[in-house]
Amino acid sequence: EVQLVESGGGLVQAGGSLKLSCAASGFTFDDYAIGWFRQAPGKEREGVSCISKSSDGSTYYSDSVKGRFTISSDNVKNTVYLQMNSLKPEDTAVYYCAAETNGLCAGDMNYWGKGTLVTVSS
Repeated sequence: EVQLVESGGGLVQAGGSLKLSCAASGFTFDDYAIGWFRQAPGKEREGVSCISKSSDGSTYYSDSVKGRFTISSDNVKNTVYLQMNSLKPEDTAVYYCAAETNGLCAGDMNYWGKGTLVTVSS
């Protein structure tokens, strides 16, 4: 059974940092791309970042987080991280990780975690 479990959310002041974790199990971690998405209250879900399983391990970021967030992968622990720095109140959302079987970060995610809440106070 494929499982994605997010952790690391919480309450932080604007300008602070958090590091989210996505622990994966039940599939070949080396083959799947892992993406982070978020959904703020009353808004649609949006893609935040993704790390592909192409030969160069390409990473992708939305314009709203580029330069502030960093995605990384630990293939021994089967875990993907999202380091979030310089947080802003508009980063407040439930953050989800998701897995894509084609490994390419094409946005067609096959499996989803249940999410972790990030709240940034002003």
